[in-house]
Formats: sequence, structure tokens, C-alpha cells
Amino acid sequence: MLPVPTLDHVVVNVRDQMDLAVDTYRRLGFTMTPRGYHTLGSMNHLAMFGTDYLELIAVDPQAAKPRADVMQFPCGLNGLVFGTEDSAATYAACAAAGVAVAPPVEFSRPVVLPEGTRDAVFRTVHLAPGTIPSGRIYFCQHFTRDLVWRDEWRQHANGVVGIERAMIVADDIDAPADVFARMFGADAVVPIAGGRRLAVGLTSFDIITPTACADRFGDAAPAPGGRAQYMAGLSLRCRSLDQVAAALTAGGITGWLRSDRRVLVPAQSAMGTALEFTVAALD
Repeated sequence: MLPVPTLDHVVVNVRDQMDLAVDTYRRLGFTMTPRGYHTLGSMNHLAMFGTDYLELIAVDPQAAKPRADVMQFPCGLNGLVFGTEDSAATYAACAAAGVAVAPPVEFSRPVVLPEGTRDAVFRTVHLAPGTIPSGRIYFCQHFTRDLVWRDEWRQHANGVVGIERAMIVADDIDAPADVFARMFGADAVVPIAGGRRLAVGLTSFDIITPTACADRFGDAAPAPGGRAQYMAGLSLRCRSLDQVAAALTAGGITGWLRSDRRVLVPAQSAMGTALEFTVAALD
């Protein structure tokens, strides 16, 4: 069994639409890092928070071998990433728990800083494709955290300070919940209204039914597209709803809704991911 999990980051897949995506997320009020180019053949921009972050990922059309797996999914939330300090031990623990995993993969991307360019280096361990069909679930070990979590990238016009919740929609909520239970122990996955919950540090991964998703997001939810499992949306902790509303208005974002407890941006306005901004956790 693996240690109690922590969240490293979440990934929004934007396929081959990075210019549109980064402009959209800047207009949503996020400070986005400069474009990075992975040695794996993908490119990214990050919205850095206190201890976690949101990543936009796309294929790099200039790469000698662009990443094919990025194009296998539609635009939207596509990756949920646990943190690890020992990728080799994580790989061994997953295998011992009967969870299919791929061997660790190491890669890097250059980071341009005022004092010069350095390589940010990572090693990841991915669950085998199809283990949780809603998207990519993996662990990330950072070797150069100082190149990723930098104060100049942590301040956002919308006031977001961290990720509260990621939501997976599944016709059969027990299937992904059982994978998490094998990895982290049966007690780590608890029942909630309309689904199951895995606590991930200060965040949770909620596996909910299509009905629960419709109740929570309504027309703001992404279209299932015939999928029996998919990642639907994020709840983001922010300093104030007024700050979120001001950022969305300044960015010309349309279709968002505000209540006493949240601001909701529909998936069609956020590259296929419903974004729920909250000051306190929603149940």
C-alpha cells in the first residue's frame, strides 16, 4: 500500500490549441508561466498555486516526435497527478498492490530565468492506460522544485490559491474507486452523496455519478461524448468571489454564474473543464 497521497498538479489537455488555451486561462484571471517544451514532445503553461498547480498541455508541432497520447483525448481535464519523493518505490508499491503501472520515465524542460536557463527535471510513474479510463493518473517526482514553484508565478488576478477538488464522472463509480482503494487502502476512499471520495492532502478526488454531475454543474458540465468515465471539473480555492468576478469581467469571459457560495465557469468557456471558484469547500 502507498503512503497517504498528496496532490502535485492537475492537467487540462488542450490538444493542438495552446495559443487559444493560454489566452483563455489568462483571461480567466490566471498568471501563466512562459511556454515550456518537454523532451517528451509536448509543451505546457502552468498556473502555480501554494503547493499545487494547474497545467495546460498540448502537442509540440515542432518536436521531432510529438506526443501522440495528448491527441487521444478531447480538450478538458485529463490528468490527476499525485506527488512522490521516490518514484522507484512508488512503482514497486503500485505493482505490489496489483495496480498496472508503467516503469518510471524521466524527462525535462528548459526554464528561462533572469540568471540563465536551467532544466526542470521530473520522473513520473503512470497507471497503465485504461486502468482508470477517465484520463491519465500518475505520480510525479520533482528534482528541481525551485524552478517550478516560484513566487512571481503564484499571484493570480482571480485570487486562486489552490485546488480544492477534482471531479471524475463515472457510470460505475466503484470501478475507479476500487483502484484508489487498492493503492491507498480501503479506508482512504469514503462514500459521499452521489459517489466516492479520495482525500489527497488538502484536495479531494471525487468520483460522482452522471446525475450528481448534472446536479452540481448543470449546463456548465462538459459533454460526455459517449464516455462512460471522464474528468469533468475542478473546484478552486480563492480569496474572494468578488475578486473572481472582477477578473472574469475584465477578461471578457461569458456565461459564468455566481451564487452566495461559488462562481461557476462553464466548460465551454474554459477549454472543456468546468471551473468552480469557492472560498470554502463545497459538499
